[in-house]
Amino acid sequence: MQLTIDQIQSRVPVTIIALHGDLDASNYEQVIAKARELYAAGARHLLLDLCDVPFMGSSGVVALHSVALLMRGELPPDPEEGWQAFHSINHARAGGVQQQVKLLGPQPKISRTLQMTSMNDFFEIHTDKQVAVASF
Repeated sequence: MQLTIDQIQSRVPVTIIALHGDLDASNYEQVIAKARELYAAGARHLLLDLCDVPFMGSSGVVALHSVALLMRGELPPDPEEGWQAFHSINHARAGGVQQQVKLLGPQPKISRTLQMTSMNDFFEIHTDKQVAVASF
């Protein structure tokens, strides 16, 4: 997987992470590490561009959730805890749509994964980049 980073000034600075390739167990920690790095550098509003992600495994769902927690200044669950990470996702979803991280352009297969895990209730999902950036 490759990540490209861009920043756009809207009402607030919006950092865009574009993911290229599958998001799975082989690379999900890379996404979390990049979000941690960006947060430490001052990023607080993040758009995850999923347009070029053909597949996302369960570890990808954990990565998305972890990134959202990081952008809220919270510690994500330890990936080594396995199912405990998924239980924390259930708790977070109950809080409704969070505003720090939004998703752009998930392909149909990714959209189904988001729906099956109810993560579409946790993330605001956009199909247009300009509209997504303006929504922050």
